[in-house]
Amino acid sequence: MKNTKVLFLLWSVFVMQNIFAQVWVPDNGDGTYTNPIIHADYSDPDVVRVGDDFYMTASSFNCIPGLPILHSKDLVNWKIIGYALSKQPPFETYNKVQHGNGLWAPSITFHNNEFYIYYPDPDFGIYRIKAKKAQGPWSEPLLVKAGVGLIDPSPLWDDDGKNYLVHAFAGSRAQIKSLLVVCSMNADGTVINNDEVMIIDGHESEGTIEGPKFYKRNKYYYIFAPAGGVATGWQTVLRSKNVFGPYQKKKVLEQGKTAINGPHQGAWVQTKAGEDWFIHFQDKGAYGRIVHLEPMKWVNDWPIMGEDFDKNAIGEPVTRFKKPNVGGEYPTEIPATSDEFNEPKLGMQWQWQANSQINWGFVTSLGYLNLFCLPTIKNDQKIFDAPNLVLQKFPAEEFSATAKLTFNTRINGESTGLIIMGLDYSYLCLKNENAKLYLSQKTGTFDKKVWETQTTPVSIKDNIIYLRVKVKKGGICSFFYSLDDKKYQSIGNEFVAKEGKWIGAKVGLFALSEKTTNDSGNVAVDWFRVTN
Repeated sequence: MKNTKVLFLLWSVFVMQNIFAQVWVPDNGDGTYTNPIIHADYSDPDVVRVGDDFYMTASSFNCIPGLPILHSKDLVNWKIIGYALSKQPPFETYNKVQHGNGLWAPSITFHNNEFYIYYPDPDFGIYRIKAKKAQGPWSEPLLVKAGVGLIDPSPLWDDDGKNYLVHAFAGSRAQIKSLLVVCSMNADGTVINNDEVMIIDGHESEGTIEGPKFYKRNKYYYIFAPAGGVATGWQTVLRSKNVFGPYQKKKVLEQGKTAINGPHQGAWVQTKAGEDWFIHFQDKGAYGRIVHLEPMKWVNDWPIMGEDFDKNAIGEPVTRFKKPNVGGEYPTEIPATSDEFNEPKLGMQWQWQANSQINWGFVTSLGYLNLFCLPTIKNDQKIFDAPNLVLQKFPAEEFSATAKLTFNTRINGESTGLIIMGLDYSYLCLKNENAKLYLSQKTGTFDKKVWETQTTPVSIKDNIIYLRVKVKKGGICSFFYSLDDKKYQSIGNEFVAKEGKWIGAKVGLFALSEKTTNDSGNVAVDWFRVTN
């Protein structure tokens, strides 16, 4: 009997380890790491060190909650610890889906024992929030400079008590682009003054310069800024001994002969031991803007990032490198993916397509997530415009995602399922058709207008179903279903995932209806498991 219990415990551990297999682990376990440090879409990352801890935030666009906050002890292993923005203002705008709009490149700093995030909304202006702890609570957003096309703000808290901010412009709104301006702020950073000075016009050699970060070192003011385009650019650094310039410039990181395209836009951070590091993104199509960590050193008061493989005084990205010296070793951690829904709170990995509404669904104390079938898309709209999709980022180049669903439908036209979301999208749709359940694959594309195709529906006899998608290299997706979680049958056609509007593809769940009723059906999501 005792041996039986031991065997059962060992088997349980084996099963759970496989269920929660980590699909991308950058820490090699031998004192080195492999890039990317996060194989997920944390676009435009910024990082600050406070004591022994590192904190990261990133763009979130129309995904809510917004401004993810990640924590690390060693710059390699990262965990999501919260979001700085639970709902995005103005609410009348972001209660609806706004693909590609919303919250663009933010900055995070630590000043006077408080965390500050400045973030832009290109349609409304620059906002500021702050908190005593990175986990929150964060203050309500304060619009510190109204205007269209103002993007990528980064403050500098100077050592003489004066405050400044650098930002860029979105040509789609401001009708000007490829330039940076510096302006002053008031003492508490609540007002950005109208004294902008243009410090670079990038049209000649630094096209699409944007995403600046503001620093000071050895009496030099530094502005780190990407140029050359999201997928194809490089990292430029500007420096001056006068905050308003004139600035010298130098290219400090480029693709070179590596496979890492567009290595730019991110954060310089220094460990307590004095090591310098640079965190940046790489645009990887459907996988989004994944995060890399580069060693950094100073030569003649200019930074060089990565390694200068071809000896042209410009760094190139590293693939494998010695981990930062942070005075110790820390456990392997990755941003959350799988969710058993056993806790009465939604996992940190999930985001909606708009500000969430109370009737979309609830976490429960019953061991499942409850989503209601609601008519949130009207007339000829497709699922692309449904605000109540609950989604998470692609966590690796290859992975599988499986969900156990119990579909408690009440009226004709209700549906639920598993979706791969992007500008092209595909999903398994379990639908109530005249009191019978049918499963099909629907695939759509967004190109000026949205259209969808559908495979021949398969009759499903039970309301409990397991839906699975396998993602292979290149974002190639295959769909499967099962009635017992043992035998899985292929359904539909292969689908190649595509990025969303400024974000990577996502995977997740939905519950929809074609009709309004006073007692909507629901889907009980028992678990959602991401595996190798």
